[in-house]
This record gives sequence, structure tokens and C-alpha cells, in this order.
Amino acid sequence: MSMTHYMELLATNQPWNLLLFMAVPVILAETIAILELYLLFTRRMEGRARLVSRIAGIVAGIYFAGIIAYLIPHAVLPITQAGEWRTPVDVLAVGAYLLSGIPLVLIALQDMKLLDRRRPEASRMARHAVFVGAFLVLAHVAMIAGMLDPQVFGYAPPSMDGMADMPMH
Repeated sequence: MSMTHYMELLATNQPWNLLLFMAVPVILAETIAILELYLLFTRRMEGRARLVSRIAGIVAGIYFAGIIAYLIPHAVLPITQAGEWRTPVDVLAVGAYLLSGIPLVLIALQDMKLLDRRRPEASRMARHAVFVGAFLVLAHVAMIAGMLDPQVFGYAPPSMDGMADMPMH
């Protein structure tokens, strides 16, 4: 069995990569999603719940922008330049993961009042909810595609033949 690069990223350097690349962004996004539902159902657009949602939104967007800025030069470009993608499902998993950060960045910009500041509150909240939904859909696509074994789609892992003849240093 082999892994997508997405799953390999999460499995390497346990538990740190799992925490940094999965747990932190998902916990922040789930916090935003839960508070979004609360705010939409109660129509209380001010108060502690809105403040926590705004803080989580700003932190999530900035945090994920950092993830994107780190992974593109340190993972995506080297893998692409070396031609080491493990079938389109690997590209889908990594691509969906990186794309899921865009709605979080948009949420941060909105919560910092750099985006949609002139829109009516109802319109801002509607777009905020769409951004949350877009993150959740893309993150789940990344997780599902990331859990697939690339061999199912024709990937042949590098052969270990000849390794016994190599000198050990």
C-alpha cells in the first residue's frame, strides 16, 4: 500500500504534522462553523459568540495562508519539478487541501473588515457562511482523496530491487 503526499504529510513527524496541518485549521474552522450556525439561528450579530468567531476567522485565515506559503515551495514545487505526483488522486488531495485555505483567507479578510465592509450585514453573513461551506467541502475532498491508495489508480511505487546490492554506510 502507498500513500498520497497529503496523507504522507500528516503521517510524517507524528504527532506534529497532524496537529499543525490538520488539527489546528480544522478546529478553527469547526469553531467558526458552529458559531456561524449559532449566529444565524439567534440573529445575535454582536456579543461574545461573534467576537470568538471573528478571532477564530482571523487566526484561521492567517494560519492557513502560512500553510500555503510553506507547502507550495517546500512540497508542491519540488514534487512537481521531480515528476513525483502519485496519480491525479494525489494532485486532487493536495490541491483541494491548499484550495481549502482560500475560503479561510477570505473569512479572515472579511472579519478584519478588509473585504465586504460596505455590504449590508445580512449579505456579509451570507458570504461568510458560503466561505465556511466552501472550506468544509474542499477539506473533505482533500481528506477523502488523501486516504485513497494511489496504487488503485495505477501508481507503481519505486522498486526496492537492487537495494540488497547497495553498500551500507
